[in-house]
Amino acid sequence: MRNRDENKVQAIRDSAVEMIANDGLENFSINKLAKAAGVSPATIYIYYKDKDDLITSIAIEEGLKMARATLEGFDPDMPFRETLWRQWQNRTAYNLANLQAGYFFEQLTNSTYREQMLEIVSEEYSKTLGRYVEKAMERGEIERMPLVTYWALSFAPLYSLINFHREGRDFKGNAFELTPAIMEQAFNVVVKGLLK
Repeated sequence: MRNRDENKVQAIRDSAVEMIANDGLENFSINKLAKAAGVSPATIYIYYKDKDDLITSIAIEEGLKMARATLEGFDPDMPFRETLWRQWQNRTAYNLANLQAGYFFEQLTNSTYREQMLEIVSEEYSKTLGRYVEKAMERGEIERMPLVTYWALSFAPLYSLINFHREGRDFKGNAFELTPAIMEQAFNVVVKGLLK
């Protein structure tokens, strides 16, 4: 049995994320990946059963990496506003530092890999985020609502701003950059709408 070469595995993962992010799933193949990663196709099959196993494994790994980064410093017992602001900061920092991962997730969101990825990532978020939202509702800080409603109200505006930033322009085509002032303004409006 061959020893696992972590440098090759990382090159395969990084190249796969970049290729899928830039070219989409329909243009992704093991042969193209091998060339981009500087390995042989046989090397890829040492680490992954097939193309589906590779994409699923990377999706789960990247999804958990994202979840853990966005939950860093998260404490479900902290006051609602403070914890939500921490979430906004963490999610923004992760997304701006990992632009390729954002495009990679977009590709997977509209594919057959979506369910497997969401199942694992949702489990990671639900354990912590679900408890936090439940406590905020119990304390009377926010209205009682399903977790999915909370997520949509709390984070959809942020992800819209992040997407405008990634594109470098707003919906009118004007140059756009997500600045701390814009983020704080949007956050304050979201919190105002959520708090009782």
